[in-house]
Amino acid sequence: MDTALTLTTDMKLVLGLVGFTMAMFLFERIRADVVALVVLVLLGLSGLVAPDQIFNGFSSNAVMSIIATMILGAGLDRTGALNRLAAWLLRRAHGVESRLMLLTGAVAGLNSSIMQNPSVMALYLPVASRLSSRTGLSLPRMLLPIAIAIVMGGTLTMVGNSPLILLNDLLLSANSNLPSGVAMLEPLQMFAPMPIGLALLVAALAYFHFFGDRLRREEDGKGATPARTQSYFANAYGIEGDVYELTVTADSPLVGMSLGEAETLHGAPLVLALKTKDESRLSPPADARIWVGSVIGAMGSKQEVGDFAQNQMLRMSSRLRNFGDLFNPSRAGISEAVVPATSKFIGKTARDLQLRRSMGLSLLAINRDKKVMREDARDVALRAGDMLVLHSIWTELADAAKGKDLVVVTDYPKGEQRPHKLKIALGIFAVSLLLALSSRLPVSIALMTGVAGMLIAGVIHIDEAYSAINWKTVFLMACLIPLGWAMDSSGAASWVAGNSVEQLPDGTPAWLLQLALGLLTTLFSLVISHVGATIVMVPLAVNLALAVGGDPTAFALITALSASNNFMTASNPVISMITGPAGYTGKELWRVGGPLSLIYTVIAVLMVNLLF
Repeated sequence: MDTALTLTTDMKLVLGLVGFTMAMFLFERIRADVVALVVLVLLGLSGLVAPDQIFNGFSSNAVMSIIATMILGAGLDRTGALNRLAAWLLRRAHGVESRLMLLTGAVAGLNSSIMQNPSVMALYLPVASRLSSRTGLSLPRMLLPIAIAIVMGGTLTMVGNSPLILLNDLLLSANSNLPSGVAMLEPLQMFAPMPIGLALLVAALAYFHFFGDRLRREEDGKGATPARTQSYFANAYGIEGDVYELTVTADSPLVGMSLGEAETLHGAPLVLALKTKDESRLSPPADARIWVGSVIGAMGSKQEVGDFAQNQMLRMSSRLRNFGDLFNPSRAGISEAVVPATSKFIGKTARDLQLRRSMGLSLLAINRDKKVMREDARDVALRAGDMLVLHSIWTELADAAKGKDLVVVTDYPKGEQRPHKLKIALGIFAVSLLLALSSRLPVSIALMTGVAGMLIAGVIHIDEAYSAINWKTVFLMACLIPLGWAMDSSGAASWVAGNSVEQLPDGTPAWLLQLALGLLTTLFSLVISHVGATIVMVPLAVNLALAVGGDPTAFALITALSASNNFMTASNPVISMITGPAGYTGKELWRVGGPLSLIYTVIAVLMVNLLF
């Protein structure tokens, strides 16, 4: 290959645009997606990309795949799958910190192989908060290991992160500019990078298992986390314990009683749900009757609920066979609401108001002038300023909040949750993955099949699908893709590669070039985001491989993998999502993420050379 290419005007224009993009991304005076749009317009005005191709980035397989994974992730989230996962993780960890961290990181990493990394991080933020509140582990100790496992897990498949989704499109576009006699580049199969991803994920888990103390702070163990809902209600109101199912036997004295009467019995726990015949409901009315075979959902300590069950001849179970969906944290939970001065509730008791029957709200306690009233709370006349502690389905709480009688002060999921659609959602997701594996269809069509299935099955509604799409990411990618095409078609990538090779001493091994390429791409990703780094560097990697007689696919794969190798700055969207909640400083991120970034580069180069 001729390395002494002449620098043409088109090459100068393209390299100038690359420099402009990097400068704009570095100084952050203008939003990244706006910069990308400006670059797209300049490519069109200068004629570097043909007018009939300039907007083809929006219809590319890469962009459609990203849109599909965002919607599929939102569909799974609507079913409360992640909350079930948090409960499973807690059970399996048996309270051992190292086991909990290892399990959570491994499962989060595997999740990110089939969903966009930022989407997985958004789902795991509440999971991490819940695990933190239940175990006393501080949030900073949990979030960075989870985030890094998610980034590593994104390299398990070709749809796990944006650079790998882009890679196949960039490989195919490179074919039109290959020298004669060079074999055409083939797109990589769905699970082609899996061995590399597994090695990276194992390395991350091992790193935090053995060097996790790097994240230990003075406040660790004090349990100061932003979303410690469960422990907050335990400390403030003495409301603690888990939910148990109590099945009424034929010998139980509760048979024939109303729920209200059962609640007045000595040692009665908080009654939150009742199943009679085939009807299960939260916040059952006080006049609901208890019969043989009825199931009561009771909350309290194991000892308290166990004693009550023994005294009343009830069968106790900690496994929620009947109320699993009802008590799913994505669907129901505990909240606080203030009684305003204009409320019609003032002067009335919860029993008078029939809160459970009329609004589906169970009153657990009243906080009045810093005094907590739990005993006979339903018989206390309400006053303005009372803080009510309620248990309810979130949608019913949202309905109650629309009136002017209560002001809800707890943050809760506002969207409708559909835990009953979990199996359908998982089935549709599995089918779309199998279609992607078949290799007869582009990944974008396979994933969009899953989106269509979820919409038809009612797992997610079309307006929810639109709101699940991060349009900033879509515009950033769609507008920058033509810059990658221009790098290739103008010969700019070939010119840079040729001049780089000329500077190298004879006999430089290919792995050393790949190492340098990986580190350079990592450096770019710190400045111009992982999408920008992929689009600029993949054409360069392909041309560098051709210049030294290496495998273009291997060089391009190392580049795409290295574009996600950023654990130190907020230009990685996953890291930017956790810096606020965990309060990480830049120094902390560099101290923990810097060594891991070097390990990442070495493993990526080593594994790619073993595979290719």
